[in-house]
Amino acid sequence: MRADLLDAVFSEGRSVDDIGKLMASSNSKDSDPVLFTRLSEDVFDGILFEERSSFYYDRIARTACNKLWPSRDPELSVAVISAGLCDAFVAQEASITLKFLGFSNKVYSDCGVDDFSKFNLVPRILDNYKVVIVVAGLDAALATLVGSVSEKPVICVPTSVGYGVSRHGESALASMLLSCAPGLAVVNIDNGYGAACMAARILNLLDGRKED
Repeated sequence: MRADLLDAVFSEGRSVDDIGKLMASSNSKDSDPVLFTRLSEDVFDGILFEERSSFYYDRIARTACNKLWPSRDPELSVAVISAGLCDAFVAQEASITLKFLGFSNKVYSDCGVDDFSKFNLVPRILDNYKVVIVVAGLDAALATLVGSVSEKPVICVPTSVGYGVSRHGESALASMLLSCAPGLAVVNIDNGYGAACMAARILNLLDGRKED
């Protein structure tokens, strides 16, 4: 399987035995890299050591991978900008997925609009990246602000962070879809993995044009 057509293992709801068997079958040197998403700590810790020994587990992102695809051109890089530290689990999932695919990226945390001095740092960093991923919950205003100052492709990820009427991220999703900043792409709630894969598709196109 090519790295630009990643099919990860969605682990939520799978048993310890199921995940263990899948990991065991991926332990050979000749096997392709495998990424497990939404893998809870309890399930990972319950897997036999010999089955999971070759896997690196990130407890914030709840992802596990046994190895990475070859590194890509470092110029094909992504900025992952999150509104608050509460969004870290989604931002980290996007970052780990990009790293798994071989793309360099950097996470910029706590750039929310509650304190505009934090956002003022954002425009200065955008020139260093080809694609921007914005991760935000609550009213998700960060997406519109980034979209208004960036000429790069902006991929927005609403998160389930917030009280009451946030409705587990539905309000953030609606806010991003209703953004007055034109041309924003929006993925599903908490879907850092999907945002990373969309970024990878864009970067692969850029890479192809460079080769031409």
